[in-house]
Amino acid sequence: MNKEDDSKKIPESVKEPAWGQTSDSNFGYEDDEERKEKRGLEDWEMLSSMAESKVGIPYWFIAIFFVLLIVAIGLTFPFWGNRPGYERPWFDWGIPMGVAWVVVMSFIIYYFVDLRHQLAEKKEEKNSEKETEDKIKNDN
Repeated sequence: MNKEDDSKKIPESVKEPAWGQTSDSNFGYEDDEERKEKRGLEDWEMLSSMAESKVGIPYWFIAIFFVLLIVAIGLTFPFWGNRPGYERPWFDWGIPMGVAWVVVMSFIIYYFVDLRHQLAEKKEEKNSEKETEDKIKNDN
């Protein structure tokens, strides 16, 4: 066959699964390994194969954050960045509001990174302790 015959070839119909049936799980590939090699993992496969991170926020990130915070506070002082003839007070409410924002956001970040996992582990421990207690009661 030449290229002209290939372009005129009518595509075959795709077999649609009936209601309640799943389609080919390999998406047209011979087996699962070939599918993973050529197509990669599906989203749900990636999520199920990823381990949950036990690492907190790196110290270098915290250090950079505090250096930037110190520079930002330093830039609010009246001797940096002022126009000639414009006097600014040494203290305004921007600094306490900025500190409040940093504290609140730090707690939120900490909750999302660490505290949530600790609470889940405690809940799992309680459930496993309860299951062992129930098992001991049932054995007696």
